[in-house]
Amino acid sequence: MKPFSIGVFDSGLGGLSVLKDILDELPQYNYIYFGDNARVPYSGKSAELIYEYTRKAVDFLMKKNCLLVILACNTATAISLPKIQREYLIHCYPERRVLGIIRPTVEAIVEKNSKRVGIMATYATVISKSFVAELKKLDDKIDVYQNACPLLVPVIEEGEVQWEGLNLLLRKYLAPLKEKNIDTLVLGCTHYGLIDKKIRSLVGPSTKILSEGKVTAQKLKEYLKRHSALEKKLAKGKKREYYVSDLNERYKKMIRFFLGKRFSKNDKISQVKE
Repeated sequence: MKPFSIGVFDSGLGGLSVLKDILDELPQYNYIYFGDNARVPYSGKSAELIYEYTRKAVDFLMKKNCLLVILACNTATAISLPKIQREYLIHCYPERRVLGIIRPTVEAIVEKNSKRVGIMATYATVISKSFVAELKKLDDKIDVYQNACPLLVPVIEEGEVQWEGLNLLLRKYLAPLKEKNIDTLVLGCTHYGLIDKKIRSLVGPSTKILSEGKVTAQKLKEYLKRHSALEKKLAKGKKREYYVSDLNERYKKMIRFFLGKRFSKNDKISQVKE
């Protein structure tokens, strides 16, 4: 049987920030990344369309022989994960797993004894109230404040992380959360991890910041330890494949830039065509 890989999916390239941290924590496995950058951002689209895009992406990774798929996208996790787990997996791949990134982050918030939590995320994630619901399950005394940040993903996807207007956007989006005297800020979109230093400089040292990439990597490591039978099926060849739904030289450069030294000359970047 062809060796199993770990799949990582995002609506664009922001999920590479999650994969980067996973590679730092668990470099031994084979990974396949798929970024649906032709359709980014998912936020603002209907729940039905978001689910359909997510299901197709997961199906692509399963057919690439991924035993475990991480939805490195808050919008896809919030909107699609429950249905993917309850319906798609049960009928199509009952022995495989699809995990999201909201639950691990919520667990980390509780572990840090946070009391006043700010969530900056996309419209779809904020409207779904997934972070709020998951947090209340673990600790209903935590105060949660959300703010949608719709312009950040397009700016980051364009690689304009040094644009002076980005600081203006961040101040605008952070202001309502800072007014609530939050003690913890969650970067509730994988793209935001790529500008976490800018965000840290604006919120100050007294506020804890949770970047989903590092949290997800640590929680995945713990998950594989708990599920040793599944872990033993994973290939440990350190092979990486990258797929996107739109490919040009700019996207190739972005992938290499986001991953840095983790991207090798042997890694493959390909376009997925429907």
